[in-house]
Amino acid sequence: MDQPILNEIKRVCDEFCINGSFVSYEEMKQGNVNSTYKVNFIQPDGNLKTYIVQKLNTFVFKKPIQVMENIDKVTEHIRAKKNGEQALHFHHTKERNTYVIDEYGFWRLFNYIPSKTYDICEDLRVIKNAGKAFGEFQMLLGDFDAKLLHETIPFFHDTKRRYEKLIFDAKKAPEKLLQSVLPEYEWLLSVRDQACALTRMFKEGKLPLRVTHNDTKINNVLFEKDGTDALVVIDLDTVMPGLVGNDFGDAIRFAANNVEEDSPDFEHAGVNMDVFGAFTEGFLTQTAHTLTKNEIDTLSISCLAMACELSTRFLDDYILGSPYFKINYPEHNLVRARCQIALAKDMLKHLDEMQKIVNDCVNK
Repeated sequence: MDQPILNEIKRVCDEFCINGSFVSYEEMKQGNVNSTYKVNFIQPDGNLKTYIVQKLNTFVFKKPIQVMENIDKVTEHIRAKKNGEQALHFHHTKERNTYVIDEYGFWRLFNYIPSKTYDICEDLRVIKNAGKAFGEFQMLLGDFDAKLLHETIPFFHDTKRRYEKLIFDAKKAPEKLLQSVLPEYEWLLSVRDQACALTRMFKEGKLPLRVTHNDTKINNVLFEKDGTDALVVIDLDTVMPGLVGNDFGDAIRFAANNVEEDSPDFEHAGVNMDVFGAFTEGFLTQTAHTLTKNEIDTLSISCLAMACELSTRFLDDYILGSPYFKINYPEHNLVRARCQIALAKDMLKHLDEMQKIVNDCVNK
């Protein structure tokens, strides 16, 4: 064991008032942002108890206290609703903080849930249950005032601003560089009004502000170890006020694409309607009675909006020399943009079919 890390983990656990005797820890390698450790204790009654100790990456999350204040409010609200059922729980210190700050970093501790996750899955039962999990997350927070949360990443899903930034940066780009991406740039501009529909409707007061997860990938759902049922939604660092279509559309954009989001075979990108149907059915079993008509009517176009929004971000980053998104080769962000554009083009062809599936699920 790494002695300095071992000593720090023990000290953090002590700050969080963990009872019992420390047994062991192991670093968990999944995830690219935070440092995560699985820690085992023997409780006074002799039972083994496991926790997750995590050091937050404060370079990525510039306002970690606000992040934790959001998480604390949301998870405690969900726990109260779950009434003893399994839920994510972040422990508190004696001072009732959900974090410990010291010279080694910004730490938190939460309950360990035996489970498995999926990065990619073709089992429609799993896809449906992922939709159900994100839908339950939305439903349980349906009566929570989103204005009580910090906007930890300002204008995160303001598609209009994303477009304006792309246009601004494109005007300053070298002519040769702009010409090399002109087909992608011009196509994105051609669908700007449709892509910005949610942002526009919100500013017109036609869509309500809700608590949103903002990273609705299937690997942020914990599933039963020996089954396909979903247990809890995790990775709440980006929880903040937003639109329900942002979460739904981003989940579809990621899960229902025929290829990975940075596939060089972007000509094969497109929306898998079976996956779309399974996720939508699961999501709406939980939310159909809580969403407004405008929210339901814009679920299909929210998928297009999120694909276009991310396309603008990838293309803008490529024009600027890729300062934001991590790349594996110089054209990586351009390939990502092309893949998302191909997906968005296919979504345009299927918008009516997608909305019919939404409506059929609501009517069930």
